[in-house]
Amino acid sequence: MADIKVIIPAYNEEDSIGKVVAELPKHVSEIIVVDNASTDETAANASKAGATVLSESNKGYGFACLKGLKYISEQSKAPDIIVFIDGDYSDYPEELDKIVAPILENRVVFVVGARKKSLREPGSMTPQQVFGNDLATFLMRLFFRSKFTDLGPFRAIKYDNLKELKMQDTTYGWTVEMQLKILRKKMPYIEVPVRYKRRIGVSKVSGTVKGTIFAGIKILGWIFKYSLK
Repeated sequence: MADIKVIIPAYNEEDSIGKVVAELPKHVSEIIVVDNASTDETAANASKAGATVLSESNKGYGFACLKGLKYISEQSKAPDIIVFIDGDYSDYPEELDKIVAPILENRVVFVVGARKKSLREPGSMTPQQVFGNDLATFLMRLFFRSKFTDLGPFRAIKYDNLKELKMQDTTYGWTVEMQLKILRKKMPYIEVPVRYKRRIGVSKVSGTVKGTIFAGIKILGWIFKYSLK
């Protein structure tokens, strides 16, 4: 059986993180929650649910993901697949098996859980999220002939391929950086439709004007940077 580890960046997700950890499939070898300077009981609740809890004091989605990857790189045995999922319970953790299936079947090395409109709970994505996602994926199709339709956070990738990407973004550009590097390196990928529901709590990105603008700038910045290479 493939060795699968899950990384969950989390900032003030005390009401949801335990549910996410508990509902991930039991065959996952390790669930790593990276507490990103939370001021609530996120770390305690994640630990209580059975996760390995790391602390990252530098705020930023990418900072948290990089902390999780550094921890994995220091282990004696490398995993086969890394799965990323948010800690807000907007995804359905039990769909991990659907996400990793194309990798286990050796069809691709990277899978994005695509939040198709027909599978989304009404209101689960804000209008600015939908617009920004559509604009980013349109530009990726225009510049890179991409087939991506979503920048969804629920995703899986072969560990060896992930190391090859040399990820570096420390904030909101993490997801698009990964997808752009997959395209540039011509690694095989696919999208798998997944369900999506209203998150527990308020989004730190789309829930604020500042967060929305900053995320948009970061995402578009990565796209234009790569389009000029």
